[in-house]
Amino acid sequence: MADEPLVLGIETSCDETGVGIVRGHTLLADAIASSVDEHARFGGVVPEVASRAHLEAMVPTIQRALKEAGVSARDLDGIAVTAGPGLAGALLVGVSAAKAYAYALGKPLYGVNHLASHICVDQLEHGALPEPTMALLVSGGHSSLLLSTDITSDVRPMGATIDDAAGEAFDKIARVLNLGFPGGPVIDRYAKEGDPNAITFPRGLTGPRDPAYDFSFSGLKTAVARWIEAKRAAGEEVPVRDVAASFQEAVVDVLTRKAVRACKDEGVDHLMIGGGVAANSRLRVLAQERCEAAGIRLRVPRPKLCTDNGAMVAALGAEMVARNRAASDWDLSADSSLPVTDPHVPGRGHAHDHDHVHEVAKENLYP
Repeated sequence: MADEPLVLGIETSCDETGVGIVRGHTLLADAIASSVDEHARFGGVVPEVASRAHLEAMVPTIQRALKEAGVSARDLDGIAVTAGPGLAGALLVGVSAAKAYAYALGKPLYGVNHLASHICVDQLEHGALPEPTMALLVSGGHSSLLLSTDITSDVRPMGATIDDAAGEAFDKIARVLNLGFPGGPVIDRYAKEGDPNAITFPRGLTGPRDPAYDFSFSGLKTAVARWIEAKRAAGEEVPVRDVAASFQEAVVDVLTRKAVRACKDEGVDHLMIGGGVAANSRLRVLAQERCEAAGIRLRVPRPKLCTDNGAMVAALGAEMVARNRAASDWDLSADSSLPVTDPHVPGRGHAHDHDHVHEVAKENLYP
C-alpha cells in the first residue's frame, strides 16, 4: 500500500448513488447517479423508488468512477460505504455492494457514518481538518452542530433539529409556492431577486431560555405557509421572490448565529459547514461575515461536495486506513439511525480476517 491510501467510497443513504475514489486527501473520481427526477412528481423521496434506482445504478457508477480515476479495482486499499444513518432499504443496497466488492477483491471493508463523512469531505478541498473542528451540517434530513476532535473516533453532538430539518423546510415552502422539488436550489435562485427584509418571519429556538444549539424550523415553515395562504385568501398576489428571500434569511440567520455561538463557547476557531443546504449562497455569505467578525476560520467545500456523494465516504474511509482503524466485519449491516458518535462501525475482532479472503473470491469472482 502506498503512503496515501487509495479508497473507493459508496454512498446510498437517500436518492443519490455516489461512488468516489480518493488517494489520501486527493479526489480522483466522484461519480453520481441521481434519482431525483423520479421522486419529483411525488414531492419528496420515495424510499422504495430510491432503493430500486440504487440497484440499477450501482455497478455502472462504480465502473465509471474507476475509469475516471484511472485505477484498477485491484489497486484499492479498501472499500468504504455509508452504513447509516439514512433510508434503510437504500443503505442496504450500498452495504451489500460494498461487501461484495470487498470480498471479491480481498480488500478491507469500512462501514462509515454519513454525517461524519460530510465533515471529512472538506479535507479534499482544504487539507487536513484541524482538531478540534466545529461542524454545522444542514441537509434535507438533518441540521446538526457537531464537535470533532478526531473524525475517525470522536465526534460529539452539540445540537440537532428537534423537528423539521432546514432542508425539509426549504422543500415544503417551495411546494407551497409551487416552485417544484427539490426546494433548496430553486428558493436560493428566487431569493437572489427578493428582499430578505420584506417580511419578518420567526427565528425558532432563539429565546434566552431555549436550547443554545438545537434547531427548530417547524414553526417557521408554518408561519410562512400561513402568510402565503392569507395573501391568497385575500385575493392578493404572493410576492414569491420576497417570500423566498425572507424565509431563507430566517433559516440562515439561525444556523449561522448558533454555529458561531458554539465555536465561541467551546473555544474552537474553525467552523466547517457541510450538507446539501451548505450549497446555499446566502448561507455561505452570512457565515463568512459572522465568522470573520468573530475571528473564526470558515471552511465550506464547493457545492458539489456538500450534497451527498461517494467522495465524502471515500475521504473518511481513507482516513480510517491512514490511522489504522479497525475494518468492519463481513456481517456489517445498515443502521438507519446510526449515531454520529460512531464515525465508523469497527469489527468485533472475531469475525473473518480481512487479510485472508478465500482464493475463489480473489481469483474467480472478480476478473
